[in-house]
Amino acid sequence: MKQQSRLRRLLGLKEKNAEKETNDLSIDYPETEVSSTSSGIASHESSVDEDEFHDDVYADVRDRMEELSARDRSRYASHSESHTEEELKLPVFAAYTTYLGYAVLILCGHIRDLFANIFGHGRYLRRKTPYSSDNLQVFAPLLKSWENFYTRRLYHRIQDCFNRPIASSPGASIQVLERVSDNGTKTLELLGTLDDLDTDKQREEYEKSPHFVKVSQDRVARNCLNLGSYNYLGFADDWNITCKAEVVRSMEDLPISNSSPRNEYGTTHLHREVEELVARFLGKEDALCLNMGFNTNCTTIPALVQRGDLIISDELNHTSIVNGARASGAAIRIFRHNDSKHLEGILREAIVMGRPRTRRPWNKILVIVEGIYSMEGEYCDLANVVRVCKKYGAYVYLDEAHSIGAMGPTGRGCSEYCGVDTSDIDIMMGTFTKSFGGMGGYIAASKDVISFLRKSCAGSSYHNSLSPVVCQQVISSFKVVMGEDGTNIGKRKIHALRDNSNYFRMRLEDMGLHVLGHYDSPIMPVMLYNPTKICSFSRECFKRGLAVVVVGFPAVPIITSRARFCISAGHTREQLDHALREIEEVADKLKLRYAVSTFG
Repeated sequence: MKQQSRLRRLLGLKEKNAEKETNDLSIDYPETEVSSTSSGIASHESSVDEDEFHDDVYADVRDRMEELSARDRSRYASHSESHTEEELKLPVFAAYTTYLGYAVLILCGHIRDLFANIFGHGRYLRRKTPYSSDNLQVFAPLLKSWENFYTRRLYHRIQDCFNRPIASSPGASIQVLERVSDNGTKTLELLGTLDDLDTDKQREEYEKSPHFVKVSQDRVARNCLNLGSYNYLGFADDWNITCKAEVVRSMEDLPISNSSPRNEYGTTHLHREVEELVARFLGKEDALCLNMGFNTNCTTIPALVQRGDLIISDELNHTSIVNGARASGAAIRIFRHNDSKHLEGILREAIVMGRPRTRRPWNKILVIVEGIYSMEGEYCDLANVVRVCKKYGAYVYLDEAHSIGAMGPTGRGCSEYCGVDTSDIDIMMGTFTKSFGGMGGYIAASKDVISFLRKSCAGSSYHNSLSPVVCQQVISSFKVVMGEDGTNIGKRKIHALRDNSNYFRMRLEDMGLHVLGHYDSPIMPVMLYNPTKICSFSRECFKRGLAVVVVGFPAVPIITSRARFCISAGHTREQLDHALREIEEVADKLKLRYAVSTFG
């Protein structure tokens, strides 16, 4: 199939030779192999010259770390080693206690609601107000559903574990502001200063804490080791050295915001430079930068596909992809996570059967996958996905929000790591918020596709453009990663991130925890299962000076609650060892060793 034909179909344009349109499905497509010009799988170790760096802090465990990394790489990226797919099985005891825990919480919530209505007293009982909209005899209630009950009776019990405000940069160490509540965590407010506490005993308890710290205006905060932020390459730790001078200088000539979309007065020379840099970094013809990573998917996908098209999406794709697919009007099919055989079956059926009812062929088929799945810590089986898509003439849309900068010998993401040439990927999406210390997202593709998106993508046509200051941050961080700043800081960052991630994952597995994901991924989800362990794990870690992220329903299925660790190049081995000692203590206390015991 000619490249121009692929581009015209991707953009929804009619073929010049219309009579050939109906014959596309009858072509016998040969089984193609993925071409590659990147080093990818070859050997990550060979990409980093150890002599360039100081003493290897992981020398005592280096051989084991590399062995585990090579094992996962050969199984899940290059497929040079055959293996039986291993899935973590939910222990029967954990399953029963998890369901029982939710049953007790729901039952107690309904009992509380019942008694609140009987006695006319309760935290969530509606009061009489002067607003006419509160008259339910006239107005329908805005909130009356399971979601509202879940928020009131389940989420509010543990909401102190979420949305914690910070008072510092999100580096390897982070200062978290203290919050208090006088209504059972229905609402939370900042503690403020020590003078806001009621008794001297309370003030003494805070002051004696090894993690107590005062921030601006003498506000009370807790100094924690940051294991939750997407500070993959550690730019939040050394920003003053790597990026500050150029970013501050950019404010001398350009505003904080252009207050205008890209298609009006929202484009500066920095926006053009970002796009040229991204395109060159990924080996694509052109790129488009947008002001929000979430909206990049939400607005790009509806511009690419519409009614009469088909989207085939991995079942674990991010909600931004889900929202974009739903807004597009295209038909949607789901394939099992990282299962290229299931994907091929869906593609074959879609091509043979065509659209429902009419059986007319689909205008185009777009397959959407992620580089690293943020709730699983697994990377995509990209080589096989691309192979299948090329075989059946489907387009590939790769979301590299978590993998760009964090994977591959030079940080070029999942495509480099898996040995897939970027020319085989039609649409490459990524964000600047994780590895590059900025905000916004990008789309990299051919010039024709990017030109079409500049006019048709709502994120470009109607949303405010990316802040020029953020553009400069992105430019500076990209140059560090690419080595164009004249140093080897970027190379050291990529190397440190990989080592820190593999070491932390290895030690978590040694504890007997259920750890999801693959080696060389900076995301490590640890399964908690039981709803009571969500808040307990977060609070116990917070008491010990660890800032962690816990995830429950509806972000994940109701019985697969988890803690999610995100490792950074800014972490030192001493910090990780300290965190691991504390986590091991918490794991013993909460019975989390499901890999070695049915009862945890």
